[in-house]
Amino acid sequence: MIKKWSFLSLVVGLFAILAGCEPLLVLDPKGPQAETTANVIWISIATMAIVVAAVFGLMAYVVFKYRASKQSEDYEPPHIEGNPIIETIIVAIPVIIIIFLSIVTVKSTYEVEATPKGYEDQKPLIVYASSSDWKWHFSYPEENIETVNYLYIPTDRALEFRLYSYGPITSFWIPQLGGQKYAMSDMITTLHLAADVPGEYMGRNANFSGKGFAENIFHVKAMSPEEFDKWVEDVKANAEPLTEEKFDELLKPGHLGQLTFSGTHLGFLPPPEGHHHGSHETNDDEHGSEHAHAHEDVDTDHSGH
Repeated sequence: MIKKWSFLSLVVGLFAILAGCEPLLVLDPKGPQAETTANVIWISIATMAIVVAAVFGLMAYVVFKYRASKQSEDYEPPHIEGNPIIETIIVAIPVIIIIFLSIVTVKSTYEVEATPKGYEDQKPLIVYASSSDWKWHFSYPEENIETVNYLYIPTDRALEFRLYSYGPITSFWIPQLGGQKYAMSDMITTLHLAADVPGEYMGRNANFSGKGFAENIFHVKAMSPEEFDKWVEDVKANAEPLTEEKFDELLKPGHLGQLTFSGTHLGFLPPPEGHHHGSHETNDDEHGSEHAHAHEDVDTDHSGH
């Protein structure tokens, strides 16, 4: 009786704790890419739940139907050779499940790698997101501003993040907006996102990168396009310029708070020019010209200072 009540208390306590937990961020999407990912997770969970329910149901049926107490003491089960129907079923069902999940996975992968649905005809906001030990640098080349450890983005606009690293391999991840993608030192990887809902979201490095990994996070705020434009103008008017000497200090290992600068580091320390993984080939020339234009703007800005 004591064991029984202890077990019930444990179950009740566990449910009470789980009831107070916040929902999983990946299952609370705020953008089209994250919604696609969440749907795939739910489909996978439902598929696995059906399999588990079927297996436990069959197990309960077999245990009850063929329990020892039902048979006579001299009962000997018949010798049965392979049953073609049963063998076909136990092989075909897993194959069908694998094919189904493979189709869902491949289809969703192409969707999240492309420009979000509904934003195909819209010019994306390009942000270079670079990591260092243990901080994130966000460069807005068209706006000619840069932030550290926080990211402001407009809602209802396609976002194109170009990721790379000034240190070890890191992984850029905003769970409520989309899946994670690696940032490396010798190439640029491209991540397409969009935010449908204004709000504040958590972003982080999802790849272990040393002792400061746990605090390698950044704050994301999605706002209306009008608010975003106002913020950009405010930064341009009031933030101190980002110099090469200052950026060298920022690259030193350590943790920092949130910083804001006018100008970017792209002019004096451009990103790697190697393979752009995840970018659209048809836009490479356009991106290259935008990149060069951004460098000219930064050089002009610093020459003025």
